[in-house]
Amino acid sequence: MNFTSFILYCFIVTFTPGPTNIVILSTVHNTGTKKALEYTYGATLAFGLLLLISAMLNTMLIGIIPKILNLMQVIGSFYMIYLAYQIYKMDSSKSSEKQSGTFMSGFLMQFLNPKVVLFTMTVIPSYILPYHVKMSTVTINVIVITIIGFLAFITWVLFGSIFKVFLQKHKKTVNIVMAFCLVYAAVMIWI
Repeated sequence: MNFTSFILYCFIVTFTPGPTNIVILSTVHNTGTKKALEYTYGATLAFGLLLLISAMLNTMLIGIIPKILNLMQVIGSFYMIYLAYQIYKMDSSKSSEKQSGTFMSGFLMQFLNPKVVLFTMTVIPSYILPYHVKMSTVTINVIVITIIGFLAFITWVLFGSIFKVFLQKHKKTVNIVMAFCLVYAAVMIWI
């Protein structure tokens, strides 16, 4: 397993702006840190749950149809390249819609967030299952990825205003670096 590529992919997908991170940022600015933390706890719980569901489904599918792993790696790689393109062309000047910042809205947002759903369905078969099928090892990886997601969410809460200013000031440079790192992660799946 290419651990560097795996960690890089997890950090890029969870730390880069997406629907959940933008809502957290908006919640910090509009209703404060306490509400943003409440939202973050719900988002983290749902993120972990989606990873667990993905791990169980993918493990069952790998057992039934071993060739599906190659297909999921291809899908995962193309998804990472798609994300790289989206990050490269991202326009962060558009304002995000205000959210209520509740635990339940954070929880439900994850199930409606295509970035999270696609990530959780591709990270396990692309990085974990080619090397580890033992349920305890898969579970440890799910916990690690969930912690990375939580760290990303909490980072957006704690440093939301700093990141917003930085991203707006250096938007193009940050987007190019993040896009390049995602393409690297996608290529490393094949090596």
